[in-house]
Amino acid sequence: MMNQNYAANPDFAATPLFPTSTAGSLPKPGWLAEPETLWSPWKLTGDDLLTAQQDALRITLQEQQQAGIDIVSDGEQTRQHFVTTFIEHLAGVDFQQRQTVRIRNRYDASVPTVVGPVARLAPVFVEDARFLRQQTCQPIKWALPGPMTMIDTLYDAHYHSRKQLAFEFARILNQEARDLVGAGVDIIQFDEPAFNVFFDDVNDWGIEALELAIEGLSCETAVHICYGYGIQANTAWKKTLGEQWRQYEKILPKLKESNIDIVSLECHNSRVPLELLELVRGKKVMVGAIDVANHQIETPAEVAATLRSALQYVDADKLYPCTNCGMAPLPRHIARQKLAALSAGAALLRQELQRR
Repeated sequence: MMNQNYAANPDFAATPLFPTSTAGSLPKPGWLAEPETLWSPWKLTGDDLLTAQQDALRITLQEQQQAGIDIVSDGEQTRQHFVTTFIEHLAGVDFQQRQTVRIRNRYDASVPTVVGPVARLAPVFVEDARFLRQQTCQPIKWALPGPMTMIDTLYDAHYHSRKQLAFEFARILNQEARDLVGAGVDIIQFDEPAFNVFFDDVNDWGIEALELAIEGLSCETAVHICYGYGIQANTAWKKTLGEQWRQYEKILPKLKESNIDIVSLECHNSRVPLELLELVRGKKVMVGAIDVANHQIETPAEVAATLRSALQYVDADKLYPCTNCGMAPLPRHIARQKLAALSAGAALLRQELQRR
């Protein structure tokens, strides 16, 4: 299928006001990996695994379409984890030599070690993206780990400089992103939950690294900044943040000045004061209107209420309803119902504005 970025894509042009999307991961089928589990080992190997992953990708695409999602993704069906699956394809990182590090100042994890110069020897997700492009004419969003979040998921025994390693990863990510655009991806999203933790580094060099990662891309670009998956370590951390979560206040002003096109933020059932969205007025904003940390299905009215509140600070043509974060830890039937609620809530608000 001929590649075309979505700005010239008639299928994207036909999408309605408030186009919906997911933040990234979606649950995997039980025959592919252990359900509701991050870093779950694959249940198959070799050609059988590739076939199963492609089957899962087809299914997750169909489930997004049935739910009414406008901008679709692969649901990360070929990845065990949103960061480490990319890293394991790079030179210079030893997955056998592991160290325990503190992830985003929140929980300990055993991680691989950077032992030499990092390099991308071959494309990582490009064949997966090309396969997805063959299945649909809808706009595709593809998530990659952001440079700062990558360095927070490793032990660095080579560079001994967070900034230098982040810039090396940014160059690698730019190579991958360019090839993904060539495979037909319309929006490249960089996942940077670390932006909600390391504020000084974000403003000193983190956004600069992100700019390097998006340099020269012909597609639109997004940065996803959330408070994490709906796992216990993250929900426990959120309870320590007080009545107002104002982390975005420290990074959005500089992001507004950046070349990133879209900012993806966690909004529903969070304690983020929505007036902080004013800090990126003029950018497109993926407004998280689905809570991924519980099994309760939002009603369309609840989704519409979150989006309606965001409209005070985001122009209507720049508001993109989304999930708060990835949904991999959720049961599949819960995720399906939440996606349907997201689409229905966006439709409610769309109808409301049309009546005006």
